[in-house]
Amino acid sequence: MSISAILHHKGNQVIKAAPTDTVLSAVGQLAKHRIGAVVVEDAKMRPVGIFSERDFVNATAEHGAAALTMTLGKLMSSPIVSCLPSDRVETAMAAMTQAKIRHLPVIDQGRLIGIVSIGDLVKHRLDEKALEANVLLDLTRMRA
Repeated sequence: MSISAILHHKGNQVIKAAPTDTVLSAVGQLAKHRIGAVVVEDAKMRPVGIFSERDFVNATAEHGAAALTMTLGKLMSSPIVSCLPSDRVETAMAAMTQAKIRHLPVIDQGRLIGIVSIGDLVKHRLDEKALEANVLLDLTRMRA
């Protein structure tokens, strides 16, 4: 299955921020939307980084409470690791594992069209395995 199919089921809403936004405003967005990352876009609406819960923890550990007033441009993870809508789930999972990240923006022709999390991909794999198990169970019942 492709990433575009996951986005079709999940939706393509992405919470975005600007490099000049403060960490405090980004953390507010994370809490408000119950998400783990925001995509940081430049003035031309091009993704230039991502700010995640992990980035917040690292910034707080290094800068203390002062991190809250710092801009995302100084603390975001960049360059961005992304995938294409045509990528297979396994390819996206491998990219996330290799980069040790939990959120993967989906970019098509330089434009952000969605984001998938490791939870989205694991859910897909579990659903796929449950379907396979049900098909095998049905086959064994038909032969009995």
